[in-house]
Amino acid sequence: MKIILSGIQPSGALHLGNYFGAMQPAIDMQSLGQAVYFIADYHALTSVSKAEDLRRYTFDVAAGFLACGLDPARTILFRQSDVPQVHELAWLLSVVTPMGLLERAHSYKDKIAQGAETNHGLFAYPVLMAADILLYNSDLVPVGKDQKQHLEIARDIAQKFNDRFGSVFKLPEPVIREATAIVPGVDGRKMSKSYANIIALFGEEKEIRKQVMGIKTDSTPMEQPKQIEGSVLGQLMQAVSPEAYKDFVVQGATPGVGYGDLKKKLLAEIELRFKPFQEKFRYLQTHPEEVNAILHDGAARARALAMPVLEAARRATGLSS
Repeated sequence: MKIILSGIQPSGALHLGNYFGAMQPAIDMQSLGQAVYFIADYHALTSVSKAEDLRRYTFDVAAGFLACGLDPARTILFRQSDVPQVHELAWLLSVVTPMGLLERAHSYKDKIAQGAETNHGLFAYPVLMAADILLYNSDLVPVGKDQKQHLEIARDIAQKFNDRFGSVFKLPEPVIREATAIVPGVDGRKMSKSYANIIALFGEEKEIRKQVMGIKTDSTPMEQPKQIEGSVLGQLMQAVSPEAYKDFVVQGATPGVGYGDLKKKLLAEIELRFKPFQEKFRYLQTHPEEVNAILHDGAARARALAMPVLEAARRATGLSS
């Protein structure tokens, strides 16, 4: 049975970019093998500085996955920090990781360009990610286009380890959904909490309405046809409701239809698609013991997968016999 590995950072409110870029692909793949999905709270420490925020975001990611259809009976869902073996493996991988490989990481360079603090956690992020991937003998890793390089780095590190110490790690393959790998935010850039351009997945009705109505558009007059294909509005509608997209394009080309009308149509489709998830999410918010029990069980199952792999790496390096 193939092992499918995915992780998501608990670094803020979940949004449509998280859902289409990571959560939906992961949930869809849980029937294709043994799904192993972790909440990357160690990684989140590079951007979240308040303990209370990290706890809340971590819980919300778990509740969000469960609300959107993750089945804990067949999927291992756990907090990254509940499997401390990942840090020992990260150190073993770090001794074969060239500095130049990390210096070329797009994510690191992008964050530095945005003025982020330069620290070891940010720089060594790909090594810990490689440990996340390799610790469970992963075969398939669903990733967004922006994370593909990190998987390539993980494969490079695994190969260097295997070359030096003997064959220990599999080289996992990426699974990328081209149509929804990158979801635009309301300003046209990639939807991201760091850009403050999100549409919240589990926000209040007024909050989501305000975000949708704030989507960036051009100045085409109401009486003229609107170019929907390739626009932010069009891309979001295509992700939210592929079935409604064709009519949405036709509606946009109709004289007298304004961008406000189109935004309201998108809002209606968002409400239709995500209302059941939002109701389940709010239920879980009031029943935290159900979520915590699932995370506790998932951590035990994850550690059972991790220990043989870590022990093989320890034997290969001479740390154990």
